[in-house]
This record gives sequence, C-alpha cells and structure tokens, in this order.
Amino acid sequence: MSLFKKFVGKILNQPETDEENDLVKLGDQLKNADLDYKFAQLFTHSGGFFNYCQDEAEALQVLNQIVKIEDIKSVFCCDEDLKNFLNVVKVSYTPELELFNDAAFITCEYLIAYDGRIMLSHNNILHYHSSRLPEKIIIMANVSQIVTNLGDAMMRVKRRGTLKNLTSISGNQSKLDTPNKDNTKLFLLLLED
Repeated sequence: MSLFKKFVGKILNQPETDEENDLVKLGDQLKNADLDYKFAQLFTHSGGFFNYCQDEAEALQVLNQIVKIEDIKSVFCCDEDLKNFLNVVKVSYTPELELFNDAAFITCEYLIAYDGRIMLSHNNILHYHSSRLPEKIIIMANVSQIVTNLGDAMMRVKRRGTLKNLTSISGNQSKLDTPNKDNTKLFLLLLED
C-alpha cells in the first residue's frame, strides 16, 4: 500500500490491509498445497461454507441440517438426482426458478482451486443468470471436479463440447466477483468420488 493511501486511510479510520489482495496472497501461500485443500481454504476465505462428505448418506445429513438451520421452505432444483435428496429431507422444490424459492440446490461444472470459485453452466442453472438465484445456494460436487485454474476448466469445457451460460460464483466476501448480494450464503457439499 502506498504511503499516500496509508495516510488517507488513517485520516478516514480505514483498515490498513488491502482486502482485495488477501485472497491473492492466500492463494500464493497455498500454491504448493493439494488442490482440494487449496480450494477449500480459498472458498471458505471468500465467505463460502465448505462441507466435506465421505458419502451420500453424510451429504444427506448435512443437507438436512442446512435446511433446518436456514429455515428453507422452497428450493429451485432442476437436477433429477438432487431431487431425490430433497424428497428424503421433505423439502418442496420447483424445476424452474420461482420468486418464492428461498434456496437453490444445484450441481456445478468445476471447482477452481486457484481462487475458490465454482463454475456453473446451463446444465446447473438452466437459462437463469447467477444473480437471479436465491440468497441461499447449496451446491453438490465431487472431489474429481476440482481443477487447478480457470484455464484448465475452460480446456475441459471445450473438450466436452458446447456448454451454454458459463459463469462462476464464490462466497459473498470475494472481491473477484461482480457485486454479489451481501446476504448470499453459498454452501458446498463436496463428496468423495
């Protein structure tokens, strides 16, 4: 931080740390860490709620806890496999995004270890823009979906064929995103393959 910024910051009683660089610094510190550990640290640092699950039974327990704690009544869910989880925890859901949905339960394309972001596509959120999703988003993913960086994710997308509506999201503390709603809660249930 420049001397001028420090001086102005002290006058305006602003903290000296540059929050925009915190995530980048943490990423640099973790550059030699395992991808799953690095992703979990950066995702959590950006404001996401990380939940490692050994199997689907544990994921179901965590999902049930999230639903109860967050008082979730109606969920947007367009994935057939995920609908089975919602049936077990007895939460109503809609296959299309509705104004009354207070959460979304979705899958993702990739988890990007470089900055803790989650890549979504048409397969996960249909034709909706990520900013239209409810304030509570629950994502189920597998460890095998973790990739090193955005370039690696894009290369895999290109190999798989055309994916529409590509976007990425991260926790609400991230300065890398376009402005998120301040009260968005992003939960990740990460399953072993």
